Amino acid sequence: MSSLNLDDFTDLIERPDGGTRRDAEARRERRIVPPGSLGRLDDLGEWLAAAQGAVPVRPVDRPRVVLFAGDHGIAVQGVSARPAGSAVELVRDVLEGARPVSVLARRFDVPVRVVDMALDCDPGSLPADVVRYRVRRGSGRIDVEDALTLEEAEAAFRAGMAVADEEVDSGTDLVVLGDLSVGGTTAAGVLVAALCGTDASVVTGRGGLAIDDLAWMRKCAAIRDALRRARPVLGDQLRLLATVGGADLTAMTGFLLQAAVRKLPVILDGVVGAACALVAQRIAFRAPDWWLAGQASGEPGQAKALDRMALEPLLDHGVTVGEGTGALLALPLVQAAAALAAELPEKPDDTKTDDAGTGETPADGTGKDGTEPGGA
Repeated sequence: MSSLNLDDFTDLIERPDGGTRRDAEARRERRIVPPGSLGRLDDLGEWLAAAQGAVPVRPVDRPRVVLFAGDHGIAVQGVSARPAGSAVELVRDVLEGARPVSVLARRFDVPVRVVDMALDCDPGSLPADVVRYRVRRGSGRIDVEDALTLEEAEAAFRAGMAVADEEVDSGTDLVVLGDLSVGGTTAAGVLVAALCGTDASVVTGRGGLAIDDLAWMRKCAAIRDALRRARPVLGDQLRLLATVGGADLTAMTGFLLQAAVRKLPVILDGVVGAACALVAQRIAFRAPDWWLAGQASGEPGQAKALDRMALEPLLDHGVTVGEGTGALLALPLVQAAAALAAELPEKPDDTKTDDAGTGETPADGTGKDGTEPGGA
């Protein structure tokens, strides 16, 4: 029996401040640009103001990329274009600055944090700060066995919460959330299908490296078989994550919920983050108010999950590489929205009073009734 009471999150998570949002909307009406002329940037600025509880909104100047890493046993079924157990290669490339997310992070001057939850490698081969929260070596093969024990799931969930607390306490003001996994999109597809009540074929995508038709059919079968194991535990979200999620997905779910508790905004990346967000929404219905969907990854499971949470992606550039890359591309848009909301000046007060109130004479020299000044 787990000692973790997920029901507490319902009480702990508040919505972003509604009064602050109304103040931000009123400020928008007074700015020199016509209301609505900045499109979705206005909405983003007001969302940030509500999340921060501040008008004008503060700049987003201490963001961080957080990537949870893990290998999934289901990868041995040939559901991924990458070999089973090879997620550590992605992690090393990120740490060495050789992945797309690393390049963008350097360009945008954003630090990247990698958290190993279940990589299939010797923990001594990676930096101590990366492996500190590892729960196990690889997650179980979810079509025939549980991904984790319930105790491991609780440890992973609490690890995600701890990472969220560390980020808030260190001054991070927004997180770009992603994953580094092999087989992770298969586990994510199972979660989305289970929570949305759909069949495996509806949520099965081709992953970041675009698997071929045969691999897609294997992936669809794996999701179908795992879905049969997921449905009996739908009422217990921690047990659901233990059954078909995996350590990295479980930690991401804990991170998302604790980030909402601590009022830390998060940009979601692809289908893995969307699936974890969907589980978190089931636990605490107000939590999605603290998240943005960074990009449309093209994965059908992501589209299904975002639709269920009423989250609309900020970008749609066909970026399928994962690793937080698409969400990181959305960060400058969010920062631009904050700058525009805070720095655009307000319109001058040009209110005129009539001559009975000793107000100004109109520019054409006539009085309020159109007569010449002093005329009969």
